[in-house]
Amino acid sequence: MRQDSWLAARFEESRPHLRAVAYRLLGSLEEADDAVQESWIRLSRSDPERAENLTGWLTTIVSRVCLDMLRSRKARPEDPAGTQIPESLTDPSELAHPDQQALIADSIGSAMLVVLDTLSPPERVAFVLHDIFGVSFAEIAPVIGKTATASRQLGSRARRRVRGAGHAPSPRTSRQRAVVDAFLAASREGHFEALLALLDPDVVLRGDTTAIAAGGPARVCGALDVAQTFSGRAQGAKPALIDGEAGLVWAPGGQPKVVFALHIDGDVITRIDAIADQGHLARLELVILD
Repeated sequence: MRQDSWLAARFEESRPHLRAVAYRLLGSLEEADDAVQESWIRLSRSDPERAENLTGWLTTIVSRVCLDMLRSRKARPEDPAGTQIPESLTDPSELAHPDQQALIADSIGSAMLVVLDTLSPPERVAFVLHDIFGVSFAEIAPVIGKTATASRQLGSRARRRVRGAGHAPSPRTSRQRAVVDAFLAASREGHFEALLALLDPDVVLRGDTTAIAAGGPARVCGALDVAQTFSGRAQGAKPALIDGEAGLVWAPGGQPKVVFALHIDGDVITRIDAIADQGHLARLELVILD
């Protein structure tokens, strides 16, 4: 297959994902299609072999295009995004491609689009990419021209505004919460087999220097050993949102002492970071859920 044909085929594979990203960022299918087309133009003018993850590279490109379009829209307040969104688009049957239906319908609706339109362009990009598509703040930073820390702050601010509008967490966060709740219950009750089922075979538990100094393990590798570490424990832990991600916190008297950041892939936990350093904890957006 010729290089240009191969590139076009790879782009078409990514198109449903890119259109879903662009639609959530822009709230308009017409503008989303324009952004996706612009990303194709930029791809065709670049060296795609430099991108190890082509879909990730394209996500960055389409996000930058959308950011420029959002900034242009803010400069034209007489042309608000909300006027471009037909109510029927909350019905996934309006979207032709099945993958697009699944990607777009899971967390978007006209009410959410109205709230997103109140965010600044960088806030909207940080929130959508991180909370809906799971892009790390380190990857978001170059898209919006900020540091990873500043990008995290923008995402946190946007998340608070979205929650303040009464919107439920995204399906991705709900799936994470289900895994965390199951893990906490199995840990408290000492259900070893249930813990194993929730852990990736190569899961790693890591503690920071403060957690290690308090008697926690520095590093535990493998599902068996990690399950043994937690089995029958976590009695005082509570579920929490840690920078928008589901996890656990030990907070006696309401004061966070240790946060367990759970990295979840699908329905299994791949890594657990035990964070006890008070300076680090102070920088986290922590919401105790129970």
